[in-house]
Parts: sequence; structure tokens; C-alpha cells
Amino acid sequence: MSLSSASAAGSTVRVEPLLATCRAALAAATTHEAAVRRAVAALVAPGGAIDAARLDQQQFAAHGYAWTATYVAALQQLLAWAERAEAVGRLGEIEALILQAGFGEYLAQLAHGIALAPGEIARPADLGLDGSPVERDDAAQALIRRGNSAAVRERLAALIRDGNFGDAGLDDETLALMRDQFRRFAQERVTPFAQDWHRADQLIPIDVVEQMGALGVFGLTVPEAFGGLGLGKTAMCVVSEELSRGYIGVGSLGTRSEIAAELIRQGGTDAQKAKFLPRIASGEILPTAVFTEPNTGSDLGSLTTRAVREGDVYKVYGNKTWITHGARSDLMTLLVRTEPTPGYRGLSMLLAEKPRGSDTDPFPAQGMSGGEIKVLGYRGMKEYEIAFDGFVVPADHLLGGVPGQGFKQLMATFESARIQTAARATGVAQCALELGLAYATERQQFGRAIYAFPRVSGKLAWMAVETMMARQLTYFAAREKDQDRRCDIEAGMAKLMAARVAWANADNALQIHGGNGYAEEYPISRVLCDARILNIFEGAAEIQAQVIARGLLSGRN
Repeated sequence: MSLSSASAAGSTVRVEPLLATCRAALAAATTHEAAVRRAVAALVAPGGAIDAARLDQQQFAAHGYAWTATYVAALQQLLAWAERAEAVGRLGEIEALILQAGFGEYLAQLAHGIALAPGEIARPADLGLDGSPVERDDAAQALIRRGNSAAVRERLAALIRDGNFGDAGLDDETLALMRDQFRRFAQERVTPFAQDWHRADQLIPIDVVEQMGALGVFGLTVPEAFGGLGLGKTAMCVVSEELSRGYIGVGSLGTRSEIAAELIRQGGTDAQKAKFLPRIASGEILPTAVFTEPNTGSDLGSLTTRAVREGDVYKVYGNKTWITHGARSDLMTLLVRTEPTPGYRGLSMLLAEKPRGSDTDPFPAQGMSGGEIKVLGYRGMKEYEIAFDGFVVPADHLLGGVPGQGFKQLMATFESARIQTAARATGVAQCALELGLAYATERQQFGRAIYAFPRVSGKLAWMAVETMMARQLTYFAAREKDQDRRCDIEAGMAKLMAARVAWANADNALQIHGGNGYAEEYPISRVLCDARILNIFEGAAEIQAQVIARGLLSGRN
């Protein structure tokens, strides 16, 4: 097998042999994934259908399979990205080295163990395999030996030092222009101020929110007939990534608008669409998602907040928590129990309008009270707990006009929400990479920039590789959604992987900063706190792995 020969002096990239080697190795990785699937299925579905008790008992193996499938999907999309780049003459040395290193590292982890979390390594034996097909494949072994070698990382580090991290593979002029536009906006209006907003624990200034509205952020995917831009989820990813690269709080401002608009677009009545969609798209209305309750977490079927019908209104009673942007919002997409039916079937979604609050009076509405939850990061919108005691919502604001549809309506938005979260995570990962690179090239120790030390530059090279892998997996999920294909598993994989990459990049970038990274004056301290939430919200990593495993083992391809 002939791979790139990298050294500090330069690199000779032989593209066709590299692509051929990666194709062959991918076949071995796919065979490995199929073997793991069969072995785990024997543990959790011995009769053909998944046994819920066995799935819980064998959670470690099932989640190991979810990560295995995610790694193989990441390799598939990285190779597809490289092949598209080669077809249009854009597979340069940086891209080739990213491909080679990504394959080398992920193949090695497939063969020898994937870290599900610190201290949790899923090895082939844990997943029911006696060895791995990857270990018996010549192409895979060649990549494991030389793909992510010290020489490859050294050469890649030399190439990315000027801030070129490889072609993003957008393959669309409009998307590229959007990326440039929002990158400039973030650089001018967000990045210089984000650390001060974070340290002061203040809301993102309303003039920034209004500028985002003027740029169309809140109506990206809203149909043009309702005042939006009518773009797809790939465009949403590009914008979310660039804004989150500046500050995750700004990148996340559009999330609640995206969720609310998708709920209304897919499930609302004609009157609800006409009333709310144009105002959401323009930014006149700032929505918030009010789903989570104390002690329920991801178990939405256990929600107890109830809405009681009294004539032409519903009166809401109960408690909600972890409500992002709750005070300054104008509209709540409020998940409540309207029917006596237990579980998911008794839930409904209300479109509950409310007045904007302030720091001193966050919820100036009758029947509604609450307070702020102080958090480590993700501060630009603030988190709240809310109590409802007879809060009134007009009955014609029941989403879709039919009670008992709330859970089904919410599930229809999860693909988009997780794709956008993956894009936000990719932006945070990119931000951490750039902060680490800037510090490493400026910081002098022992008479030279610390970037000269292999343990520093090597970290940054790998961060560039894995960020690109997360980006391509995210774009793939978005393209699937844009083609109206079911992509719950693809979206889950993108979110699972990108969140892990964001945290790893932030941790490594802080390590590069040394003691200074622990100081509040350095932005990497904020980025570390911001990155940590990504493995928790929109489905914690463990929940996400459970969903992926269940979907794949149930025959969803």
C-alpha cells in the first residue's frame, strides 16, 4: 500500500493510491460494523425483536455499537468529501493528510477500543467479537501504521499554521457566500465582545439580536410565503457553525426560532402559521422551548405540567426547568399534559405568548413566576426555572387544534434540532482549534514558539482532522434532511460525534494555554465551559447512543 510520505521538510501526496487504500479499508470497517451489529443483536434481540430489559442490561455493548456505527459513518463521509474534492480538483495536500490521519486513527480505535467517555473504553471483546476484520485487512493495517503517524501530524501542523484548515466541501456558491458573510459578522460583532458578555453573565445585547434578524437568521428555513428565506438545513448548518464559532450563545439564538417555526410549519393550523411564522422569521418574536421538567430529563412521557380547558382558554399548572432564553422570549412552545391518558399520548403543545421580562422582573405575567439558574457557560441567553399557576393560553393556540399530538409534533423536530446542535458543536470545535493555534504560535518558551513542540502542534493537527470529520458528518445529515429522507440516526450520529469533538478540542486547547487557559481573561476558559454542555442538551450522549443503537438494531438503515 502506498500512502503519503510526510516529513517536516515536505510531503509527497499520491492521491489515487491513498483514495484506493481508504476505499479498501472502509470495506473492512463496514464488515467490522456488521460483525458488531450481529454480536450485539444476539445479546439484546435473541428472538429478532429488541428485548427492552436485555437492552438495558447490555447498555455498554449497545452504546459501543452506536459509537462503532458512528465512526464508520464518519469514515464514509470523510472519504466521500475527499472524492468530491478530487473530482473538482480541490483535494490538496491538507485535505489528503486529513483523510489519511482520520482513517488511520479511527481504524485503530475500531480495532482496539473506542472511548465512550473517560474511563469507558469499548473494545471488540466487549462487543462480542474475537478480534476485528480491521486487523486482518492489509489496507486498514497500512493506514493504522502510517495514517496518523507523528510525521503526518507534523506535516499537517506545518500546513495549517497559517489558518487554512482544508476545504469545507460546501460545493455551492450560495452556501460559500453565506459562510463568508456570517463569518465576517461574527468576527466584527461577536468575537471581540463574547468574553465580556460571558464574564458579566449578561444577555446578548438586543442590537446584536436585531442585526441577526435583519440578516435572516431566524427565518432561514421558514418558507418564503411566510417571510422566511426558504433555505434548507445545510444552510442552517453553515450559519449556525459560523455564529457558534464566534460564541455559542449567538449561534444558539436561532435554535429556538428553528424549533418553533418547524413545529408550527409542520403541525400548525393555517391561522397559526399566518399569525406566528412571519413574526418569527423577522425576529419580531423570540421563542423559547419549554419542555423539560424537574426530575424528568429525557423522560418526556413522565411530564406532569397540565393544561386544563376552561371554555375558550387553557389554564396551565406545573413546573418547568432549564428553559433557555426564557425571560426575554415572547412565545413559548409549551409541552403540557391535556389528556388523562398516561405516557406520551396525553401530551399537547401550546403556543403560549408572554410579555418579555427583565433581569429584575423575568416573568411579568399573571400565573407565571420563576428565576434564573446560574450556569458555568452557555450564558448569553440565561437559563430559568418557571412555575405556572393558572397561566392562561387561548384554546386556539393549541398547536394543530387537536389535543394529544404534542409528543408526535415534538419528535418531528428532533432531526433538525440535533443537526443544528451538531453544527453548533462544530463551530465551537473550530473556535477552540483556532484559539489553540493562535496561542501556540505566539507563546514563546525556551527560545521558540511552543508550536514547535510536537505534543503541541500534534494536538492541533488532530483537532483539525476531527473537526473536519464532524463537519462532514453534520453536512451529510443536513443533506439527507434537505432531500426529505428520514435521518434521525444520521442526525443523532452527527450530534454525538460533534459534541465529543467540541469538548476534546476545548480541553486540548486549554492544555496548550497551560495555566493561562484557566484564567477568565482568556477566551478558551469560556469555550471549555460552553463546550461541556453539548454532550448534555438535545439528548445526552448516553441517550443519543441508546437511540442510535435501538434504531439500527431495529432494522432502521
